[in-house]
Parts: sequence; C-alpha cells; structure tokens
Amino acid sequence: MLEKKELILILDFGGQYNQLIARRVRECNVYSEVVPYDITIEKIKEKNPKGIIFTGGPASVYGEDSPRCAKEIFELGIPVLGICYGMQLMTHILGGNVARADKREYGATEVNIDNSSVLFEGFDTKNNFLMSHTDFVETVPEGFKNIASTDTCPNAGMENKERNLYGIQFHPEVNLSVNGTQVIKNFLFNICKCSGDWTMSSFVQDSIKMLKEKIGDKKALCALSGGVDSSVAAVLLSKAIGKNLTCIFVDHGLLRKNEGDEVEKIFTEQYDLNFIRVNAKDRFLEKLAGVTDPEKKRKIIGEEFIRVFEQEAKKLGTIDFLVQGTIYPDVIESGLGKSAVIKSHHNVGGLPDYVDFKEIVEPLRSLFKDEVRKTGLELGIPENLVFRQPFPGPGLAIRIIGDITEDKLNILKEADSIFREEIANSGLHKSINQYFAVLTNLRSVGVMGDERTYDYTVALRAVETTDFMTGVWSRIPYDVLDKVSSRIVNEVDHVNRVCYDITSKPPATIEWE
Repeated sequence: MLEKKELILILDFGGQYNQLIARRVRECNVYSEVVPYDITIEKIKEKNPKGIIFTGGPASVYGEDSPRCAKEIFELGIPVLGICYGMQLMTHILGGNVARADKREYGATEVNIDNSSVLFEGFDTKNNFLMSHTDFVETVPEGFKNIASTDTCPNAGMENKERNLYGIQFHPEVNLSVNGTQVIKNFLFNICKCSGDWTMSSFVQDSIKMLKEKIGDKKALCALSGGVDSSVAAVLLSKAIGKNLTCIFVDHGLLRKNEGDEVEKIFTEQYDLNFIRVNAKDRFLEKLAGVTDPEKKRKIIGEEFIRVFEQEAKKLGTIDFLVQGTIYPDVIESGLGKSAVIKSHHNVGGLPDYVDFKEIVEPLRSLFKDEVRKTGLELGIPENLVFRQPFPGPGLAIRIIGDITEDKLNILKEADSIFREEIANSGLHKSINQYFAVLTNLRSVGVMGDERTYDYTVALRAVETTDFMTGVWSRIPYDVLDKVSSRIVNEVDHVNRVCYDITSKPPATIEWE
C-alpha cells in the first residue's frame, strides 16, 4: 500500500454510481478508496481518512436485509457526507424519519439551496441535480437543519455543522448534475480540510520507491499483453528493479490482426527489457473448444495465463513475484465489497486458487484508466502506446459470442481491422475512446451475387467515455458506417449483415461479454 497523506473513504452501499464518486474525488487531487459498507471501526481508524462518503444504493433503510454501517462511525469526529441512500441511512441511524414517497423522483430536478451552508458555497439558490429515489427523509435527526429541498422532497439536503455530518438526496457525481463536482469539492476542502496532494507524479515516485523496497534484488515476471495497463505496469517495474524484471508476452491467438508482431516490435526496439514471447494459440483454443459461457471463457483464459507464466518462470530459475496490470475498474466490476459482480476480469476474478509465485504485484490496482494513461506519460511512454485502444485480457474470446474456433477468429480479426482502419481514416479515432467489432452467434439469410447466403452478423461497438465506468455510444456519421459495412460484407467471408450497437453504459457494459 502506498503512503498517502490524505484519504477519503467511500462506503459502498451498492449504488450504480459508486465508482463515479471515487473518480470525482480523485479529480480534485484527493485520493479515494471504495470499501465495503460494513468495514470495521478499527479498520477505519487504521486508515485514518480525512472524510467518509456514504454512497447511494437500491435498498430501503427499513428493509430486513438493508445494508447499514455501525452507529459508532458518527462518533469518530470524521466528516461524513451521505448521498441518496447514504443520507437516508444517516437519518435512520441518528433518529430521524425516512418514509416512502408518494411519487418517485427521478431525473434532472431543480433543487432549492441554502447557499449559506459551506457544502453549497458558490451556488445560487437554485440548481439542477440528478434525483433517483423512492424513499425520502421526512424528518431530519435532532441537531440537523435542512439545507435543500424540491417541490416533492422537503429534505433534499441536511447538515449538522457542529459534528461535520452532511446528507444530500441527489447525486452530485453524475454529469446530469450541474456543477455537481463543486459539491464534492466543498466537502473535501471546506469541511474535510483536504489540501489536494494526490497527483500522478507523486504516485509514480511513491510506487517506484515502494516496489524497490518490496521486491529488492529478487526476480519479477510481468504479464505483458501489450495493452495500456500491462505496458505501463511493465515500464513502472522496469524503473524500479531494472533487469530483475522479465516480461512474458503470451500470444494466446486471441489478439487483433497483426497485434502480436506489433507488441514484440515495440518492446524489443524501444525498451531495454528482458522480453520473451510465448506463442500459445493452440493451447488456448484447445482449452476453449466448445465453451460458450463468457464467465467460463474468462476463468479458463485467466488460469491458462498463470500456468504459462509458471512454466516460463521455471525455465528462468527462481521467480518471486508475478506482476499484472490490474486496474481499479477491473477490481470493482469483479465484485468489490458488497457490490454485484458485473463480470470477472481475467486478472482478478479469473485467477485460480493456487499460483506458483511468492506474491502477485499489481502496481496499478488503485488507478482508473485515465490515471493509468497519465502515469504512462509521467514515465515517458510514447503517446501512441499510452493512448492505444483498450483491449481486454481475454482478447477476442469475449468478442466472439458463443464457441470459439480458428475460422471465427479469422472472420473477426478481418472485420475488426476494417472497422478500425476506417475510423482512423475518418479522423474519428481521436474522439472515440473505444471501438471494435463483435462476431455474434446470429446467422441470417442474405443474398450476394443473386445467390442465397446464410452467414454471420457482425456488430460494431464505439463508445465515448472519460473513465470507462460509464460511456455513451458514439454518433458515427452514416457515411462512415456505410463504408465500414460495405467493406466488411464484401471483403470478409461468411459475413452478410452488419449492425451498430447504440446502447450506453449503463445499462450495457462496453464489452459484450
């Protein structure tokens, strides 16, 4: 764990925007961690946070199994901000009254504000925030005063200034809330008295120092995929332990067209690293034969990665540490704390119970994607690599719906290559954060050259996002989509239909599986 002067703890009560809260806090240059709602008082004291934020959540405080924290948390003298369910829980525990609203309040809502409160410093007396709730605070606890309201929610905000306890019914962390981040800033700097010392340069310096102390003169093996995360992890480790690091690039045959050769070229020509490429396509395809469930695919690929590394490590002698490019969204989506498991990531939920290394090192585990990119730039990694398209560890295995065969891989590689080429040709690659093709398991009737066909449907996916926790589908011009579709059905065998995915995240994830 890196030494951090300031920390905001975010207690996870299961809401859909919880990760965004952490992201917004970090945008203010204050480090944040998402932790389970039932974290112990002893653990909180050990972490010594400057402040605590309670997230929203889908439960009712009166539910039999509703998540709740210990009452002692309010006696620690640490400022607390409750958001949505977090405000209702604070109210319920401290003796106020929470009731079911006659009408659910959802969407951008005009909120009346008492801007004499330090939480709303700099705001007008009215502001639009996103509301999403059924229950509401009917009566605030003793010692609290009302600081916000709407036409249907009499207590949209409350404060106990003496105890530094605050609650808001709305969600300041989402983009639909006007100036929502300012509410978070006010809590951090006006109430928690943070100074804002969390920067990528300090992260790099602290990480290199920590890794030197942790690994010393022992040997480490880095799981290098060639993607942004593992590349940044590799260069960070190289700065810390030099030639004691060996990078193993497992080409599982599930990479994009020509990608294996491109990765090898970059890391052998641009960096002074011990680099080993392992061509293991046949091994992975054999293990994946007939597997259609995406979670099983991820588990199989995760375990095979580890087994390949174990075998390579034995050839190299004693290897104490395995380095992986796991990042914070991987951890969260794999089921952090009490949140639901969205999907297992091959280097988190996909790990087998036993690995033949002393310890797994994940230097980027606390970072969001954009923070990883900033770290890469701090390390001097070229921009074309730092801003490379994100690519999942399981590769094309989770972009092929259904079972995986070499023929399907070849179809997808060609279709994906055409899509990426045309996006680049149109200049859209600078504004679209992630774009790729998916080979569906849907086959349909078509006609080509006056003959009936019965072939696959390819789906195109393009998303614009800042943090990869949420995203909106990209409005690609019709003429670009038309050219991509025409090229795919004419140049790629066994494809006769192309669709475009116009679903944002949430409710969908960026990847299909």
